Amino acid sequence: MRITAGKGGREKYKRVFSSLLMILILTSGVAIVSASISVVTATTAVANTGGIDVGSSSVSRAEVTDAIMAYMKATYIDEEVEHPDKEELRKLACLYFYHGRYPRTIVTATGENVTIYKPLKRIVVLNTDIAEAIRVLGAKDKIVGISDTIEKRTIFFPEISKKPVVGSWKEIDPEAVLRLEPDAVFAYGTWPGPEYIEEKLPPTVTVIRLDFFKPEELREGMETFGYLLEEEANASRYLKWHDKYVGEIEDKVSEIREDEKPKVFLDKSGMDSISERKTFSKGAGMHQLCELAGGDNIAITAELRGKYPTIETEEILEQDPAVIVGLSRKGGYKTDDESGVEEEYKRIVALPGFGNVAAVEDDRVYLIDGSITFGSVYPVGLAYMAKWFYPEKFVDFYPQAIHQEYVDKFCGIEFNVTKHGVFELAQ
Repeated sequence: MRITAGKGGREKYKRVFSSLLMILILTSGVAIVSASISVVTATTAVANTGGIDVGSSSVSRAEVTDAIMAYMKATYIDEEVEHPDKEELRKLACLYFYHGRYPRTIVTATGENVTIYKPLKRIVVLNTDIAEAIRVLGAKDKIVGISDTIEKRTIFFPEISKKPVVGSWKEIDPEAVLRLEPDAVFAYGTWPGPEYIEEKLPPTVTVIRLDFFKPEELREGMETFGYLLEEEANASRYLKWHDKYVGEIEDKVSEIREDEKPKVFLDKSGMDSISERKTFSKGAGMHQLCELAGGDNIAITAELRGKYPTIETEEILEQDPAVIVGLSRKGGYKTDDESGVEEEYKRIVALPGFGNVAAVEDDRVYLIDGSITFGSVYPVGLAYMAKWFYPEKFVDFYPQAIHQEYVDKFCGIEFNVTKHGVFELAQ
């Protein structure tokens, strides 16, 4: 069937078609596309849009309407006219409605690109690293749902922890998520798998996977996240703080020769075995911290496989590390009691043969809490490690003061880290 109309009818069709397409666009959250860069701005060029330059930062109402008409003619009345496809129309509409601010595209931790066509106003967060990053960026009011791990951190997240719980970081309750009508759900990059999150939700709910526990990826990640949430100014403010301390550490470490770097054993444990220990290797956040601080991780020397391999205590004795750093989960903001961390320390130094290890003999066994080693706070953990590895180079470096500055500037809570919390143990 071929439709014809006079001038008045054509204008009516324009208004109808425009309204219908705007509804389609504004009710669409995101779409996965392919690309190979971290951030693709809203001015990314799109070809074949009926003569309209989508690479422009803005388009007029008339241009958008003409593009819609061309699409409708080609699609529904078989006219041979140059026209954009539906995806290109969506981008044109975003340019028009949001004055060039949208669409916005980022690369996720899975390597996929996610394009956002409208501002994210309702967010569900499944892990503490992303929740912390969102708060640092000044966007905590966008969070409408959380995981049970965030709920438990009432002191550090006094407001966010009160949000509705939708499950755990590794498995959601899909009905709980849908009741909150989120624009997006944020999860870790690779775990849990899609069968625990994406496959439980309809395609209208977008899952965005980001990793904020790896120091080497954190800087770019915060910049990208700020762009995604329209919090670029807050991202720049954080990165200025980040670069000040991380840059100073990198400068000092760069002066150290490889053969002068101390051997370090990173104890992950959580196991009571005296014959073997869990540790950290390539790809793990703790390993990256160790390298950035100028340590020589014995897991690499021992050629251990996997991010979190097992190492026999005999191998540790053979490597004879000059420093031992254990990751603790017994401290943090939630307690002022050091006894749990002290017990972990005692278990390490009491391992068979460890009395003859250089780190134990020289009192260079340290415990650091996970609350300051991963995510946007990692420069604090890095500062502690750097000072432990090279006390003479970082004599005027004060990790506790850096920690307090982070809390005061970015956390929005009243918390004195010198009086409360347990974040490290050095004996």
